[in-house]
Amino acid sequence: MGNKPGRPKNQTARREALVDAAGRAIAERGLEGLRIKDIAAEAGMSAGSVLYYYPEMGELVLEVHRGAVERYLAARQKAADGMDRATGAAARLRALVGSGLPGSSGDAVHGLLFELHRRADRSSGHATLMASLFAREVALYATVLEVGAAVGEFTLTEPVTDLARNLVALEDGYGLHIVSRNAELTPDVARRLLLGYARTVTGCPEL
Repeated sequence: MGNKPGRPKNQTARREALVDAAGRAIAERGLEGLRIKDIAAEAGMSAGSVLYYYPEMGELVLEVHRGAVERYLAARQKAADGMDRATGAAARLRALVGSGLPGSSGDAVHGLLFELHRRADRSSGHATLMASLFAREVALYATVLEVGAAVGEFTLTEPVTDLARNLVALEDGYGLHIVSRNAELTPDVARRLLLGYARTVTGCPEL
């Protein structure tokens, strides 16, 4: 009886370890080649232990997707919030653009997200996560754009939501090319193109 209070915490830790291990396995092998024994090897557990905590592979993969979305959004929010309060909207927008692109073709976070997004056409759970990620990224951009317009730094050419959606869609498109090893679309090139679009639609030469 003395061990019971610690059990839920231990089970939570094991589930988190399995989600992390599954994420690494997916990033390395892809979803199509993912096997229970691969996840078990990454986690240092038996295949039976994996199945004990996650009897359905789909449930585990969904948890990986959910965790990847939250970590990615937290990093983007941190980039936007990390600027000094006196920093202008243009600098905040530049920081936000930089946080949304893969750092290289081997970027683990973006590679994992793109791999998991492939499940959206066959799973309502994955589709919901993908749609939620898009909406929350749009909200991040919309906030910066609205503030910039309010203080007179930006003169927006289109409605805020439309511009924010375009910025996120451009990031996604460029990001996919980057992780797909398109040599003509490096992170630096993608960032330059995004900032060029941002300058055009905000009328802000500081971008």
